[in-house]
Amino acid sequence: MDNYLPESFTTRMRTLLGNEYENFIHSLTLPPPVSVRINDKINYQPSHVQVSWCESGYYLGERPVFTADPYFHAGVYYVQEASSMFLQTVVDQYLSQCTKVLDLCAAPGGKSTLLSNALQPDALLVSNEVIRGRANVLAENTMKWGSHNVLVTNNQPKDFASLGGFFDAIVVDAPCSGEGMFRKDKGAINEWSEQNVKMCASRQKDILAAVWDALKTDGILVYSTCTFNRAENEENVEWMCRELGAEYLTVDITDFDQICETDAGYRFYPHRVAGEGFFISVVKKTAKAPKPEKNKNKNSISALKNALPEYISLKEPEKWHYFQENNFIYALNKVNLESIFVLKNRLNCIYTGIEIGELKGKDIVPSESLALSKSIDTCKTIVYDMNLNEAIRYLKRETLTVDSIEKGYFLVVYNNIPIGWMKNVGNRCNNLYPSEWKIRMNL
Repeated sequence: MDNYLPESFTTRMRTLLGNEYENFIHSLTLPPPVSVRINDKINYQPSHVQVSWCESGYYLGERPVFTADPYFHAGVYYVQEASSMFLQTVVDQYLSQCTKVLDLCAAPGGKSTLLSNALQPDALLVSNEVIRGRANVLAENTMKWGSHNVLVTNNQPKDFASLGGFFDAIVVDAPCSGEGMFRKDKGAINEWSEQNVKMCASRQKDILAAVWDALKTDGILVYSTCTFNRAENEENVEWMCRELGAEYLTVDITDFDQICETDAGYRFYPHRVAGEGFFISVVKKTAKAPKPEKNKNKNSISALKNALPEYISLKEPEKWHYFQENNFIYALNKVNLESIFVLKNRLNCIYTGIEIGELKGKDIVPSESLALSKSIDTCKTIVYDMNLNEAIRYLKRETLTVDSIEKGYFLVVYNNIPIGWMKNVGNRCNNLYPSEWKIRMNL
């Protein structure tokens, strides 16, 4: 295997790993483990080995065709690399009391969906992605996960600086040279170079410096990469402590002796753990955070005046603030309104709370995000339970006939898990599954 790897990389890894090097190289020739993290929207317990540092993470014996599983499309689980699930342990030890958290480099959504479950129920999570196309994927995965407490943004790190100490915690899963992905992504080997490592390390410093003012004093920053070199890992943590004003914090890994602790973080090597290469570190901000800039716009989102139809219902109705933006209706947790006012004035928000429905004339077409929301009240709407064949056809956006349902909108479920909406118009049923999400694979 090392014959295919860059010589400067193998030389560095030999020095780093010593007599473990051959085991490391051999691990890169093995099939990568397949792991998923289960959503808390249902009581679903796979009969598989649990990821030791994440109670909702499980290893699968082989990689199934996820596209053929309605549970996958319904957000029952998220396919995520096991090493990165260690964020759960970090949250448990340092972020459990945080109420405002930023996931700065969030796409496609693995860490954000984990955070939305692991944080307090009413905590506000801002999931950001710089590249618009990837931000749209992030918004899609957020909707499928069904959490109400996430605001998806499409901003540069520097755009958060004016918030001045707004966040209790920031997670930065930084773009990196990808050494830890060599087993899963052979293209990463071809793109690797010492020059790229240097460029990534420099860019990571720029990202950290740009967002630093948005973290409050004594706030927590979690820094991670999927690479092995010290320049992008420990040296950047040391730089934060020295130049930005931070204190390195240790994580209790007593129960995880396969994880390698270094002087400034924790390393996951594929020959030691059932996962890919990964680095994570935690620091506490000791520098004084600047005061936030004053809002130029009025902090308000007018409440929706019109009553909603019964099929659009959320649990705990007193908890929600409903508002209209263009022709779309959204629901926000009232606890987070003040914070969301501030964020919507400063940032490019592409998804907020729960999208309830779209106004079309006098009709309100229920949104897919409402169907997939953990907060939907399924007792208030008509439900049609599909078998596997029907569910796949529905997810392909094919036309289906349902004779047993009265006219109007109804919720489509598979094994009691909502997957979307249909409308019986009398002579046919319209499939309302989003066309951009539909299954295109021949199954």
